[in-house]
Amino acid sequence: MTKPLKFTNANRSAFFATVRERVDVYFQSRQLSRHANGAMWVKTIFFLTSFVGLYTLILSGQFGPWVMLGLAGLLGACCAFIGFNICHDALHGAFSANKRVNKAFSLLFNLIGANPYVWTITHNIVHHTYTNIPGHDEDIEVAPGLIRLSEEEPVRPWQRFQHLYAFPLYGLASLSWVVRKDYIKFFKSKIGQHPTLNHPRKEYINLFAYKALYYALFIVAPLVVLPITWWQFLIGFLSLHLVEGLVLGLVFQLAHVVEGTEFPTPDETGDMQEAWAVHQLRTTANFAPRSAVASFLCGGLNRQIEHHLFPRVCHIHYPALAGIIRQTAQEFELPYLENPSFLAALRSHYRMLHQLGREAA
Repeated sequence: MTKPLKFTNANRSAFFATVRERVDVYFQSRQLSRHANGAMWVKTIFFLTSFVGLYTLILSGQFGPWVMLGLAGLLGACCAFIGFNICHDALHGAFSANKRVNKAFSLLFNLIGANPYVWTITHNIVHHTYTNIPGHDEDIEVAPGLIRLSEEEPVRPWQRFQHLYAFPLYGLASLSWVVRKDYIKFFKSKIGQHPTLNHPRKEYINLFAYKALYYALFIVAPLVVLPITWWQFLIGFLSLHLVEGLVLGLVFQLAHVVEGTEFPTPDETGDMQEAWAVHQLRTTANFAPRSAVASFLCGGLNRQIEHHLFPRVCHIHYPALAGIIRQTAQEFELPYLENPSFLAALRSHYRMLHQLGREAA
């Protein structure tokens, strides 16, 4: 049985205290809120309008098969961008200082196929605390037994080809949320090593009620409204999810499974002999940090270092915080990992998959 993991208090560094003080000064001196500003609200309106528009166009049935297929793919990408830009901030309490606003926007997560309550446990609690720690962070357990993402995972013969088949499997991420993953995690006794018993009664109702709503909107409605066959619907539905899943999978993998990131393990007492904030720097990487397009679409998840250190700050502020964090990390002789572009990060992830799979050859 795995021992409870904790970060030792004896090794608390001054890094996080210093960087937190500097970030506080940044907001206070400029009299800025840590939450959404005007630009963030513009993004929110843009993505929600795009979602409603694409969904309406599809249900209108006014287009040919190839256009409908393209609209389904665009809707899938839009779902991922809503998750990145709106729901993710809301679930961290970063979108607004008003809890009701955060709650309202977090419910949108149900419309992209995922359960916000389960996500809060797996992502906010487990992933953000135990980042890249094998056996604890389930975010790095992608298709267990098929894809090997750390040296701690067992080697399987077929993994020598994982650099070829991993990317198609990433495309199944959102479909897995819709039909199996949320149910499995909800009824597990623990996620990673975090116990998940005694869910509030309302969350049982929410899980099934919102899943039913999703199935009604994305399965029943198209089949009833559109003059299409079942196989045409299936192609469109799978296209939506393959695009959504690939976008979700790549963005999350490029932040934690690239060259330079570490996969540390606790000592025999169950301790991580390092401060939590330093652990985040060693296990997290940015990509395309100076790309306006990446920042707009990824909801700040291309700046995962800033997000992991300050998850309750709206991502719209991450570019301003980056210089503070980078400088402070340099002063304390700590890593600040970045890939200059999306393609550079993608190549780095590919090389890691190839290297980890090569051991199975």
